[in-house]
Amino acid sequence: MSFQFPASISVAHLPTPIEPLTRLSKEVEGFQLFIKRDDLTGCALSGNKIRKLEFVAADAMKNGADTLITCGGIQSNHARATAVLAAKLGLKSLLVLRGQPCGDSDGNLFLDQLVGAEINYISKEDYSTRVDEIMDELAEGLRSRGRKPYVIPEGASNALGAMGYLKAFKEIIEQAHERKLKFNAIVCAVGSGGTYAGLLIGKFLYEQDIEVYGFNVCDNEAYFVNRIWGILENFKKEYRVDLPIRRTDIRIIDGYVGEGYALNRQEEINLINQIAVQEGIILDPVYTVKAMFGLLDQIKKGRFTKNQSILFLHSGGIFGLFPKKSLFF
Repeated sequence: MSFQFPASISVAHLPTPIEPLTRLSKEVEGFQLFIKRDDLTGCALSGNKIRKLEFVAADAMKNGADTLITCGGIQSNHARATAVLAAKLGLKSLLVLRGQPCGDSDGNLFLDQLVGAEINYISKEDYSTRVDEIMDELAEGLRSRGRKPYVIPEGASNALGAMGYLKAFKEIIEQAHERKLKFNAIVCAVGSGGTYAGLLIGKFLYEQDIEVYGFNVCDNEAYFVNRIWGILENFKKEYRVDLPIRRTDIRIIDGYVGEGYALNRQEEINLINQIAVQEGIILDPVYTVKAMFGLLDQIKKGRFTKNQSILFLHSGGIFGLFPKKSLFF
């Protein structure tokens, strides 16, 4: 099916490579594991967030915005990518972050400050119940002073942001065709739903026999099925695309949140260290290690059929490692 993408800016370093996980594959005999290196979309813009922001920021600029407003946790990759992109485009950024910084700034928070983001810290309770309302109030305050803010939802996970991973899915199938690869499944971490939604739209839009699995890193399966379904419904309505997607096509594998969002068990820290030594690839502690831990565990438990090729999406997040240095050595 042909599809006309809306306007976007070109900031990410694309296409990102697909690499075999040779030594890890030997440990899960009967499977070929590959990794899509979206951690290489660019240094301070690294990760999956910038693919979504390429479309969202284009819309912001079309509407004459001078300030990007968004939200996330203290170590939010999305907030950092938004702040860096704003600086790159000559815009201001205003971030609404959940919680309070502990000690010296590190990781993503340090980079937020380095590029001049204005930061508003709010409680976990306010974040969970009224973060969108708070961002709208801040936007209204800026408008009253003659500014032109543009509010971006958490993770840029809306119908427009999902375009980033619809385009990424197209990139994946083109790379697979070029290299004569056949992927049976694509696996990603799920934190706000936009990346997964875009990949699932791609599966149906391009009529590919590839299952898309997501490992939630917070909340639960029911929460993300509802959230992703909302993005899909908005996408179909906004872009007038009739896709035969059902709720049962949303495959979220629950049970790997562990200690909670951005909290780690020792076995997750061990896996980060193992993959670093084994493959020279650095997973992050919030998203990709939980999805990789889940994938390897589900392979052992028999969810996937032998002789399958599985593509793991590395969605970035390396800066989230630095505040957790003390957990490693």
